[in-house]
Amino acid sequence: MPALKRLHAPLAWIDGRWQRDVLLTVDATGHWSEITVNLPAPGDAEKLAGPVIPSLVNAHSHAFQRAFVGLAERRDAGQDDFWSWRDRMYALALRISPQQLRAVAGQLYAELLRGGYTQVCEFHYLHHAAQGQQFDDELDMAWALAEAAEDVGIGLTLLPVVYTRSGFNAAGLRPDQYRFAADADWAWRACQRVLAAGLPRVNAGVALHSLRGASPGDIARLQQLVGAADLPIHIHVAEQMAEVNDCLAATGMRPLQWLAEAGHLDPRWQLVHATHAERWEIEAVAGSGAGIVICPGTEANLGDGLTDLPRWLSGGVPLTVGSDSQVTRGWVEELRWLEYGQRLAAQQRNIAALPGAQPSSAARLFEAAVQGGARAAGFTAWGLTPGARADALVLNVAADGLRGLPDDALLDAVVFGSNGAPWQSVWVAGRARPWQPAQRVGDAFEAAMRTLWQPDDPLSALSA
Repeated sequence: MPALKRLHAPLAWIDGRWQRDVLLTVDATGHWSEITVNLPAPGDAEKLAGPVIPSLVNAHSHAFQRAFVGLAERRDAGQDDFWSWRDRMYALALRISPQQLRAVAGQLYAELLRGGYTQVCEFHYLHHAAQGQQFDDELDMAWALAEAAEDVGIGLTLLPVVYTRSGFNAAGLRPDQYRFAADADWAWRACQRVLAAGLPRVNAGVALHSLRGASPGDIARLQQLVGAADLPIHIHVAEQMAEVNDCLAATGMRPLQWLAEAGHLDPRWQLVHATHAERWEIEAVAGSGAGIVICPGTEANLGDGLTDLPRWLSGGVPLTVGSDSQVTRGWVEELRWLEYGQRLAAQQRNIAALPGAQPSSAARLFEAAVQGGARAAGFTAWGLTPGARADALVLNVAADGLRGLPDDALLDAVVFGSNGAPWQSVWVAGRARPWQPAQRVGDAFEAAMRTLWQPDDPLSALSA
């Protein structure tokens, strides 16, 4: 494949460490074709103004929930937890249209680019109209997400979700969940249509909402349909103790235990949250090759709890992060709070570090997220490596928190010392992308928000 352009960086993060004088060659498809270290800049190369690091995959997103950020942060009476938040969130889920979803997702995806993500895995279950009616094209909501991604230039992995019941012992969905309804055949058909569309920077996998939201028969049918196809399979699991207890009551097993003992897990599976995990469940997941997706910002916001990060890391389980409910929209904050949550619980520092191998907590978590993100999005390669899409972040060494530091401390400072987006440019498929929302994107978002939250007091629509 002929070269499209050549870029030269004074410093680049490659294979888990800094390399100097790096020439990065982009082919005509927008992928890295060759990466060479310790090479002075050729005359035809574009000289990048700062150190280069990989961007990350946002491995778990519900784009529509960007319209709910900041609207559930009050408690007037009683107890507020994940379940009361969910009931209020449905006020949004039941009213958003395809046009509004495109506007909301466009704003979100622009913010994710600014936050250092260049691919987003959309865990998509807003399939139908509010009462479950089919749109003229049953994928109208999915296409709205793809259009939003194209509007801002981010990559998208669409994950149509199987959602058939409201709980372990329920016969079906609640009325306020009818627009989520999709069995395994529907989700697989949606996945195949997205793949067949051949949209730029858009691929697809499948997802199951959760063990409470999909029956054992749904899971078996989806696996039958997927067969040996090398596609990502995502599922919410063990996010809340209520889910764990309900699963125990219904099946006699914990959620992660059930998935492992049923023989479902393999390297295609991505276990989202996996918050409440016992040592032996972590060992079973590690043996299967499945990965986990942790969403520290959302898990903190919803009061989910802290997962056992040291055991997941020591078990070699692929691990990455996601923005989930969109209360945080950059990977720096996710990695920072992934580590900080553990520090608060253990009353120690540098929990993720591995003395003797990787003493930097930031580097260990970042490299895990680079590798784990590739699998979560359905790619064979990610980062600054030949064959991966030519995505990258060019650091601004004059940014707050980075100025004056030695080179080998830069990644530590990005995660633990910066204000959250210390880069001067974001590259996707070999092109520098604008990472401030375009005026039309922001205007469309504001118009959608005014329509969605029409009452004088928008919070009045959110009472549980």
